[in-house]
Amino acid sequence: MTKNTIQKSFSEKIREQVMVFDGPMGTELYRNHVFTNRCYGELNLTDPNLVRRIHQSYLDAGADVMTTNTFGTHRSALEKYGLADKMTAIHQAGVEIVREVIKNSGTPVSIAGSIGHLSVAGHSQAGLREEIIEQAKVLFDSGADFILFETLSSRELMEICVQAMSHPETSEIPYILSCAMVHGGESISGETIQRLFMPFSEEFSQPSALGINCGLGPDGILEAVEQAVHLTHFPLVIQPNAGTPREVEGRSIYHCSPEYLATYAMRYINLGVAAVGGCCGTTPEHIQEIAKMIKPLSRARLSQHHVLQQVAPEVEEKEESPFAERSRLAWKLANKQWVTTVEIVPPRGYDLSAILEKCRILYRHGIDAINLPDGPRASSRIASLVVAEKIQREAKVETILHVCCRDKNLIGMQADLLGAAALGIRNLLFITGDPPKLGLYPDATGVFDTDSIGITAVQKRLNRGVDLGGQAIDPPTHCVIGVGLDPTALDKEREIDRFRKKVESGAEFAITQPVFDPEELLAFLKEIDSPIPVIAGIWPLASYRNAVFMQNEVPGVTIPEETMRRMEAVSAQSRENQLAAGVEIARESVQKIRGHVSGIQVSAPFGRIEIALAVAEGESP
Repeated sequence: MTKNTIQKSFSEKIREQVMVFDGPMGTELYRNHVFTNRCYGELNLTDPNLVRRIHQSYLDAGADVMTTNTFGTHRSALEKYGLADKMTAIHQAGVEIVREVIKNSGTPVSIAGSIGHLSVAGHSQAGLREEIIEQAKVLFDSGADFILFETLSSRELMEICVQAMSHPETSEIPYILSCAMVHGGESISGETIQRLFMPFSEEFSQPSALGINCGLGPDGILEAVEQAVHLTHFPLVIQPNAGTPREVEGRSIYHCSPEYLATYAMRYINLGVAAVGGCCGTTPEHIQEIAKMIKPLSRARLSQHHVLQQVAPEVEEKEESPFAERSRLAWKLANKQWVTTVEIVPPRGYDLSAILEKCRILYRHGIDAINLPDGPRASSRIASLVVAEKIQREAKVETILHVCCRDKNLIGMQADLLGAAALGIRNLLFITGDPPKLGLYPDATGVFDTDSIGITAVQKRLNRGVDLGGQAIDPPTHCVIGVGLDPTALDKEREIDRFRKKVESGAEFAITQPVFDPEELLAFLKEIDSPIPVIAGIWPLASYRNAVFMQNEVPGVTIPEETMRRMEAVSAQSRENQLAAGVEIARESVQKIRGHVSGIQVSAPFGRIEIALAVAEGESP
């Protein structure tokens, strides 16, 4: 493999899939009683087995990128240990140890050659560039796939690295520039992220990605990520610390749990970040939780644009049936009539008598459709397809069936879409789904052959009489195609872009995440100028405790501070009073958005349909 081929392969990989970087070597060496007055790089020569065990633990945790134990081992840094003459050997051994671990495991991962702890103090720029060139050449020639410049403290250092990697001897080596951020969203040198992530001169070799590592914990680094995604077209690699360390009996201890860090990793990925790993204080346990949380989404990101096979030459796509004729819901949407739906979660068991009785009551109260989530929050419940068929047949009310990409491959999902068509279930809402780690079954795996954009395209073609393999089906399906929409997304540009792709793929209506801030929804709707009807999700808060749970535990939900204060103000009162306050807030939201949306989807907290009806009908629960 030539250097150009390697560069192209790595650059494509980090742009196309979600990647997991490993965690710090220093933290693990420290946990193994190697203290900071030691040259950690020297251990590549004097205790390679210890270094090897740490690399193996990160590989076992699910890392896609392994970083060499060469941070802070450029020649001038080694001089204070009397090891300057060992520079080449330390780097060669650092790469070789990782290569051995990868070879023995048979896992195809990338090797990042670490260069860090750079400083212009005591150096000329020319001298520092020479050291970088020397170090990068040794790492790459020894087998590193790219160079990772870690914990850079200033724009000046970043530019020196870019200049060094543009030298004729290093210009074909892929590299990443990663900066350390501190409180206030600035670098150690006090520069803003806008300054750090300014474009580099086109005369220089460009980095494969930019990154942020060290300095801040997962929450502190989130603000920097929110800015960074809008400042650069390069993929982003985010490696936060495990919070802020505390001194315990002379040792620095980090208290950020693996689950907490993994939750923030999901937030980074939802903002459009390309890769997540860990820095100071993170451990293989943290990386394992990150990998479980975000790796399933990589398949969806890779495959969303490659779902449908070419239509066979002898197959002719048919004209879709008129939208308004496909279901009662579609007729109301087409005729701009107000739609009211209620979301009910399917039961965990198979006794459907209770949910059927609730649906009969809702139908008598004029509810247009029952919204049925498919494994909400990665929970294990009876198949929503079965529940939908029973509701429509026995309760005589239409359903909106969620179709989730998490649990089945494309063949299985298409089978369900054809099954829904055979059962007369016309209204479908396509969602990507939560990773299994968010639910109660952490050892379950997500399939994610595609995402909501891809499966929407599959259904669109089924409506034209062609399956995902390009073969004819007769008759075509008559699905009303719905998709999700999140007005409170952290990265609104990405959410809008995905929504437009959903519409291009065939979406015909959308249902939003629960809306707690009507003004935010109205501003978002104005920005997207939706070409399809939008139904607003409404969640009546049952109590202050319920509000806290929604705010902190449910992905995609943001509750305004004013709403939290109103719920907290009644938190010492009875449950009925807290519920009444939540219903009143929900009613106010409906009144503010009415006239701007096509209808509402009201959730029934804890399965209590009287709460949903109180919001929909404006009466006391």
